[in-house]
Amino acid sequence: MFLNRSPVLWYSKAQNTVETSTFGSEFTAMRIVVELLEGLRYKLRMFGVPLEGPVNTFCENSSVVVSSTLPATTLKKKHNLIAYHRVREAVAMNMMRIAWVETGKNLADMLMKPLNGPTLHALADKVLYLSNDMNDEKGDETKLES
Repeated sequence: MFLNRSPVLWYSKAQNTVETSTFGSEFTAMRIVVELLEGLRYKLRMFGVPLEGPVNTFCENSSVVVSSTLPATTLKKKHNLIAYHRVREAVAMNMMRIAWVETGKNLADMLMKPLNGPTLHALADKVLYLSNDMNDEKGDETKLES
């Protein structure tokens, strides 16, 4: 999670459950993101930091992005319902905005996937602020991101 382009939280943990698809594991991870965002937004409000607008959240799984952002979608796997509804509730409350990011441009790929040297260095540059193009396509840099 980044706040004002500064990393404030990096969360990585093996999930307690085994999922049969990446869709289920991505929704489980997205539910964890919602819980972390709620906690961070609450702490910031307690410090008197005004928060406006949703948090930008990026996901590589296009099915998860579509399912969590379009109200007309339904979920067919009942064991993912809690995570699904938790994420949908956060999107409906305008607490978070979920967008798709391609593999190789997701900052989490640095620690989760084997990457070639140039891709790894490009992602590290964004985290270490060696280049200034992190939010070129997203606009406002002052928003909380995860």
